[in-house]
Amino acid sequence: MTLPHIFTLGVYGLSEEGFFGKLRQAEVDYFCDIRARRGVRGREYAFVNSRRLQARLADMGIRYVHLKDLAPTVGIRHAQAQADQTDKIAKRQRAMLGGAFIHAYEQQILATFSAQVWLENLPQDIRAVLFFCVERAPEACHRSLVAQRFAQLGLKVEHL
Repeated sequence: MTLPHIFTLGVYGLSEEGFFGKLRQAEVDYFCDIRARRGVRGREYAFVNSRRLQARLADMGIRYVHLKDLAPTVGIRHAQAQADQTDKIAKRQRAMLGGAFIHAYEQQILATFSAQVWLENLPQDIRAVLFFCVERAPEACHRSLVAQRFAQLGLKVEHL
């Protein structure tokens, strides 16, 4: 089995053209949506709302999967919101995840996720997997924690 290249991408700060251009340039063929809620408020990012996103990916020949099991729970997100409030940081301005979020995510989500098993169940023809959430900086998003699991297996990980 040829190991796929792992990418991550957020949407904040990107235009529709820029977002899909990054997917095309990276030759992504498997798009993993790891958001709990697959919608984004506002017209600026409406192109990543679930139905529109899936339709566009299908037009591009990119397979889509929603991995809700990798989404942080309400409680985990609340821990980060409290840390942001304490630090007086707006959600979209956050540069990195807080320790409470990381610990809870690792204990509640990643403790039952095996990147190795996930790879073994991946369709054989997949070359480039993308893990998607919304935050601009990967260090401010749980997608970086998921990607870290694949990096530990020796896979190449790139944050677009």
